Amino acid sequence: MDEKELIERAGGPVTRGRLVRDLRALGVCGGDTVMVHTRMSAVGYVVGGTQTLIGALLDTVGDAGTLMAYCGWNDAPPYDLADWPLGWREAARAEWPAYDPLFSEADHSVGRVPEALRHWPGAVRSRHPDASFVAVGPAAHRLMDDHPWEDPHGPDSPLARLARDGGRVLLLGAPLDALTLLHHAEALAEAPGKRYVEYEQPVIVDGRREWRRFRDIDTENEAFPYGRVVPEGVWPFTVIAEDMLVAGIGRTGRVGAAPSHLFEAPDVVQFGVEWIEGRLGEAADDR
Repeated sequence: MDEKELIERAGGPVTRGRLVRDLRALGVCGGDTVMVHTRMSAVGYVVGGTQTLIGALLDTVGDAGTLMAYCGWNDAPPYDLADWPLGWREAARAEWPAYDPLFSEADHSVGRVPEALRHWPGAVRSRHPDASFVAVGPAAHRLMDDHPWEDPHGPDSPLARLARDGGRVLLLGAPLDALTLLHHAEALAEAPGKRYVEYEQPVIVDGRREWRRFRDIDTENEAFPYGRVVPEGVWPFTVIAEDMLVAGIGRTGRVGAAPSHLFEAPDVVQFGVEWIEGRLGEAADDR
């Protein structure tokens, strides 16, 4: 879609001031801690791109608020590295750069905003290579510091801290399946067939590069066997989030041209855990 089409779809160029007005109308307030997921193309033609969008988000939450996003690591070793032929594996392991919160690129698949946000003045990025997050604002260190090596979506993760602090999640043109906070609900939920992955990635520990082994829920595929309760080809988070909206959880509006949703983090976690345990428990009982 070219620039003219983007401008026409949004009814004009999307400026920083317009974004702030739309965000406030959706319910984002000064002092909020907000985790954002963004699809820039859905917003329209944003004058100034990611710099304008991030600036508008920070204007809206104000000096007392904090902005957070999921980063990941674009160049992380694949989970199946251990299955590579021995010679390939040894060559890769010998020289694979260690994850560095300052320099390692955010996962390209999560859009332009996380990569731009990690370069923002005062940005703090968490230390976990596969599940890294970034935050800007007074709560950044509280959210990011000492991200647990193990169970990085679990009880003391940045996602858990976001919910504990009464934070919010903004899907700014992003689809419902982008609701990463539901991975925290998966980490907490107990239901039959829970799936984990183990993998190794290089990190810096006490100034030295080392390969460290990690264990986490399977976020890349599915952490539970959702097939009995979710239609084939649909990511489970889409169904869970749709059910949340039907239950009256979350606010919906437009930011620029983008259909957007604002959720309270504690509500997302509670609903997600109850949904997973209830639906998958019932499905197991029906077998």
